[in-house]
Amino acid sequence: MKKTLYTAFMAVAALSLGSCSDFLDKESTAYDSDGFYKSEAGMNDGVTAIYRLVPYDQNWAVPVAVMQDVYCPYGLMADENNTISAGGGLTPDQTYVNSYWSGHWAIVARANNVVTDCAIDNTTLFDPNAGVSDTYKRRYCEAIAVRDYAYYNLVQAFGDIPFFPKAVTPEQYTEPRHDKEEIIDYIINELTAIGEAEILPWTPEQTGRVGNGMIYNLIARFGLLGGSHNVGGKGQDYYRIAANAAKKVMDHHKLATNFNDLFTHAGQALSTTRSEILWEYTYCLGAVNHTHKMRYGHTSRTAGGSSVRFPSNMLAVVYECADGLRIDESPLYDPTKPFMNRDPRFRHTILMHGDTMWFSNHEKAIEIDCYGKTSSQYPNPRQKGKWYKYNNLAVTGTAYSEARDGVGMLWNKYNQDETEGFSDSTLDLIIMRAAEAYLTYAEAKIELGELDQTVYDAINTVRRRAGQIDFDKAVPARVGNQDLMRQIVRRERKVELAMEGILLTDFRRWKIGDILNEEPVYGQPIADIKFKGLTKADMPTFKKTDRHNLNDVPSYTAAGVTEKYTARDVKRFWAERFLWWPIPRTDLDRNPNLTNPEGY
Repeated sequence: MKKTLYTAFMAVAALSLGSCSDFLDKESTAYDSDGFYKSEAGMNDGVTAIYRLVPYDQNWAVPVAVMQDVYCPYGLMADENNTISAGGGLTPDQTYVNSYWSGHWAIVARANNVVTDCAIDNTTLFDPNAGVSDTYKRRYCEAIAVRDYAYYNLVQAFGDIPFFPKAVTPEQYTEPRHDKEEIIDYIINELTAIGEAEILPWTPEQTGRVGNGMIYNLIARFGLLGGSHNVGGKGQDYYRIAANAAKKVMDHHKLATNFNDLFTHAGQALSTTRSEILWEYTYCLGAVNHTHKMRYGHTSRTAGGSSVRFPSNMLAVVYECADGLRIDESPLYDPTKPFMNRDPRFRHTILMHGDTMWFSNHEKAIEIDCYGKTSSQYPNPRQKGKWYKYNNLAVTGTAYSEARDGVGMLWNKYNQDETEGFSDSTLDLIIMRAAEAYLTYAEAKIELGELDQTVYDAINTVRRRAGQIDFDKAVPARVGNQDLMRQIVRRERKVELAMEGILLTDFRRWKIGDILNEEPVYGQPIADIKFKGLTKADMPTFKKTDRHNLNDVPSYTAAGVTEKYTARDVKRFWAERFLWWPIPRTDLDRNPNLTNPEGY
């Protein structure tokens, strides 16, 4: 079993599994007369317990960090017209909004208990004569970093929120929202001091702990958020912070050799891959109740999966052809075989009609079919080594499926490790990796108007690793053109980081919710046409407006081809208030000083 934080947590948890008398008779080994978190053992236990809250179950045993991308137009939930970004599901009573809010506040509360009751504070932390061990200081910084990660998720979703850098007192129960500028500035200053002191190592001592790379990447996230929303009128200052922090990550963390290695067991074990991973949720092989259901929720019903979360065609069409051109501009694009001649990340991220998904050490497989009443499966129970036809529940079944309720596609990222079955998975899920920092650096510099070679190199480093042509070789006119550079860095963030919890924040930072939600989501061709019946004339247009073109947003209505494709979420809409989520009604009822934007 790999060495992870989970192992440490289970050792702590075991103390509470005995009889009542055992619990009352036995002191925790971490406790001393000065208080639980005053000892190094207590601090270790307390911080481990904070980590344990991070991968909270947001839906069907899938952690929130990867669930977030189905809350935006680039992903879909199974329920029609219930995507949070599409308006219909975004209310103060929405289940996912409530759990997102409460889950992150639980992390904040537990972390604040540790940092409030421990033996040091932000002053003694930097005092070499304070008599505090390096391990103790590292654990303190880890608690701060994980708490501030939770605060980032709360701020990016809800905007202004209550803010508590220490454990909450009863007098603070009715605190109003704090301005996001105050929160962002406090956290950036706090994390910068920790990062500059290099109390945390650049390579954490255990898989699953945070290091200095996570610290600077989190600073970059806050900077990009503040810059995009021009918080406090300081947009350019925040972009500068984002660029500088991201550059720190780039200087210490190189990209994995192969994109696909990031999302398989064997690949994640490679030292070249470990260099890119800044922080991940760790799962233990063979551990009871310590798995996730990522693959189960993304596997076709025909294979026995639940098939309740899907990629949207809004994302699929963004992947370039192999020549570096968008599908409406490339002679390589064939609408009858849309998976051919595409950016390699397309196949690593999305499965569609005609693709094959393998399981269980390459011993079982299913061919994805969006039309037929039967589909091909392997192996044949009667003829060893042969395929056979089986009832295609994706089409004939009554439960959710990619063919009936999605748009004909399934997620492949995190689901292509052929050693995994289609139910419980133990593949580690990445929260942050260095490729994000490369693209954050490029985006921040572009917004600063600093279009230099370091920007071009950052983007091309990410593309080359994936096997995609340099953007400036494909379209030389991009060099020096701010709008064209905005387009390419936004495109790269979508195709590189999809299903990693980044796109929810991005589409709101770019303020493109209106054009992403103005039409239904169109997917696979209707059954009377199928893919083989399409021609190039049946493609959507990306040039309905300059904003559509800049952000690679397809319009099927403007192209006049809506009748040829299946549609879902036909009641999608966008309102300005959707830029920030509503605080759950339960908290509004508890605290009369909390308010929501008008309309909620």
